[in-house]
Amino acid sequence: MSASSANRRRILSLWLPRLPIDRIQRFFVSAGLGRNNDPSIVVIKDNNALVIHALDEAAERLGLYISQPLANARAMCPDLRVFDADLVADAKTLSDIADWCDRFTPLVALDPPHGLFLDITGCAHLFGGEAALLTTLVRALARQGFAVGAAIASTSVCARTLTRQASGTIVADGGEAAAISAFPVSALGAGEVITTGLRRAGLKTIGDVAARSSHEITARFGARFSTLLAHALGQGDAPISPRKPLPDYIVEKRFAEPIATDTMIAMTLSRLADMLIASMEKQGKGARRLEAAFFRTDGVVRTITVETGRPVTRSAVIDRLFRERLDALADPLDPGFGFDMVRLSASRTEIVVQEQRDLDAHVHDNDEIAALIDRIAARIGGKRVVVHLPQDTHIPERAVLSAPAQHHLAAAMQAEWPVRTESEPPLRPLRLFDKPEPIKVPFATVPDGPPHQFTWRRALHAVVRVEGPERIAMEWWQQDGKQLTRDYFRIEDAEGLRFWIFRDGLYEGETFDGEGKPVSPNWYVHGLFA
Repeated sequence: MSASSANRRRILSLWLPRLPIDRIQRFFVSAGLGRNNDPSIVVIKDNNALVIHALDEAAERLGLYISQPLANARAMCPDLRVFDADLVADAKTLSDIADWCDRFTPLVALDPPHGLFLDITGCAHLFGGEAALLTTLVRALARQGFAVGAAIASTSVCARTLTRQASGTIVADGGEAAAISAFPVSALGAGEVITTGLRRAGLKTIGDVAARSSHEITARFGARFSTLLAHALGQGDAPISPRKPLPDYIVEKRFAEPIATDTMIAMTLSRLADMLIASMEKQGKGARRLEAAFFRTDGVVRTITVETGRPVTRSAVIDRLFRERLDALADPLDPGFGFDMVRLSASRTEIVVQEQRDLDAHVHDNDEIAALIDRIAARIGGKRVVVHLPQDTHIPERAVLSAPAQHHLAAAMQAEWPVRTESEPPLRPLRLFDKPEPIKVPFATVPDGPPHQFTWRRALHAVVRVEGPERIAMEWWQQDGKQLTRDYFRIEDAEGLRFWIFRDGLYEGETFDGEGKPVSPNWYVHGLFA
């Protein structure tokens, strides 16, 4: 074998032709209703008519077929069981199967509507070779209740064609053209128009088309079809698009006997953490995002993710974060009949920067804060642990940015906030509303005076003390003139409550009705002082 051939990819194509009906049958079995052997079909609306979208083996034996009108199918089989199509549920099922296929390779791509591509280049030997891998995969999916076809070739188009025409075929690199030459031209999946055109030209098989010159095929049927044909014949291939990016590091443990206890799960994660840290340490890396995947024997995959504010270089930290995450799960990690594989991966890593830690107390404090934030984030979610960063703007609601603490802790520690003048009351309230709340002001001193009383949340407040106004104009370079000038007041009512309110717009200057006549501006409360 040449060097170029040795480097060629190997693609395993999966096809689940009865996925919609298999999904429904699996639901009945899981609900304890048992599998029904009556002919069953799934229908979908096409041009205002219901047609068959999927059918089981019993319905196929009766002569029913895909795209057949439901009325004709009922005429042939009055006892037919009919279900409505659910494309969203079908896509979710296909995605779940793709998750399960991650146990064989991390490079899994969708081939809609009912197929998958697995790039098994360099990993088939882990399962006893390509033939053993294909057999293991097909049998496992069959046990889960799916009808499945599979084939292996060096290009995704060839593997896909074989899957639908000669399931179970494994084509050696270079044998693609011979393997598919006898198949009908419709097997290429080029569309009805091109397929009909090929047949009218007397080209009934793929071999007939391949015998013609490429420029002749391109001139008659277009460059896209010519490229598709070349890929099917093994002459180059388009790359597949994996559903998930390939992690930087992966370690996993497979079990001959599935594990189900919390102790065994914790021990497995601990061993995998040691292996992962050892792999990253060789290249001076630390993990910022870790993912643990638990593969159940029935095909269900549970994935748990934790993130860290700083690169993790110790397995004990990984253990602690995953313990926090597992303890906080709203939906507990149900092992079912057990997990037969556990995988730990680092999907985002960084080079570890060495720091002087023995004498620098500040570095130790930062480490402890970062570790605490990581633990809290693992338990309640990273988006719920935030820090506040000052922004270069005079607009009150934009002056502070809330950001995830894990990713912005260093910036928050170095942030410089406006210094408060001693012996002076605060200019901004302790509690600022996300959105200013409207208040009713019956009258106020014009043109720029405060209200004498106002109603907020159906409660009347009499104003006894006032400071202001503080005029804040909007950023004219970032808005189209629709936002108005605000006059802010710090006020205190008769009960001692202190508010931060503003008038939205200037009297007889910015607020007008539809006829262009001046109207009274609206008033809002924007925050509460302590």
